Amino acid sequence: MTRAFPNMAKRLKNARTTLLRMVNRIIDRLTANLKRYFRDITTDVRPPAAKTGYQLPLLAGPVHNLGGGGNDVDDAIQWMINSVRGGSNSDTKVNVLVIRAAGDDDYNQLIYRMRGVNYVETLIISNRQEANRTDIFDKVRNAGVIFFAGGDQCEYIRNWKNTKLEVAVKSVYDKGGAIGGTSAGAMIQSEFVYDSCACEDSIESAEVLDDPYRNVTFTYNFFQWKYLRKTIIDTHFDERKRMGRIMVFIARQIQDGVSATALGIAISEETSLLVDKYGIAKVMGRGAAYFVLGDHPPEVCQPGTPLTYSDYKIWRVPRGETFDLNKLPSKGYYLRSVKRGRFDSDPY
Repeated sequence: MTRAFPNMAKRLKNARTTLLRMVNRIIDRLTANLKRYFRDITTDVRPPAAKTGYQLPLLAGPVHNLGGGGNDVDDAIQWMINSVRGGSNSDTKVNVLVIRAAGDDDYNQLIYRMRGVNYVETLIISNRQEANRTDIFDKVRNAGVIFFAGGDQCEYIRNWKNTKLEVAVKSVYDKGGAIGGTSAGAMIQSEFVYDSCACEDSIESAEVLDDPYRNVTFTYNFFQWKYLRKTIIDTHFDERKRMGRIMVFIARQIQDGVSATALGIAISEETSLLVDKYGIAKVMGRGAAYFVLGDHPPEVCQPGTPLTYSDYKIWRVPRGETFDLNKLPSKGYYLRSVKRGRFDSDPY
């Protein structure tokens, strides 16, 4: 018996060691399988350089998806992807990047489930140092679709204008990619950008109609896309009653000598304006888009004085309808005027 106890203890110790090894192997296998599972369903997958066999495809754009804010139009994002990869039935897959200055990566799961997506990633670029990083520059250049999330257009301009990020985004457009965005991410796409840098909160129609210069500033020479020249984009349009302020933005471009004409592109919430590679814009989603043209100087547009401007041309384009940005239609518009800061009749 005296010899049996040490042998039994030894056997028990060996059994425990063997059992621990088996448990560790099972845990390792479970961990590996879980990693593979979550890697398959996750939306942050490896960048293209790390994906064996992936080559940047020839792209069929350039195109735009301009969102009016609120809930995104998922079909508009899918349209962007399909347009640059050669159609909904194409086998081509593209890399998609969501760019923002703050926030989360909620877009990733939505976009990764869409057809034709090779990988998707959200880049949060909150300062100029990050916007000039070489690794970010390379990631953006390797994308086929860029989507700017909503946020603060002033922050976007201060952090991204005249950086490597701007150069990389332009290279995606030049090779036939898609450039989209919603809310502030759409507003920075026009040639004339209301930057909202002069005030803490975005200015409202009533106050800007009373004084077109108080707390109203613009940014120029950021992105200058082919079919968005001489435009200024505004979003959340119907919901926040922004007709007055886009009329002021237009008048300011002409009064300040920036341009002899200016076209406002105003997009309602839960609505997207799709611009194809031929310059034909189509409205998709819940609401409408408005195209507001100023083609002559305002009668009165001065600091501290209410705006007076006669005969804006306004086209209201409902969902499913199109608008040619190459050559503005000669009919289908209605006229509205602002006199001493007040509309002559309902502008919507």
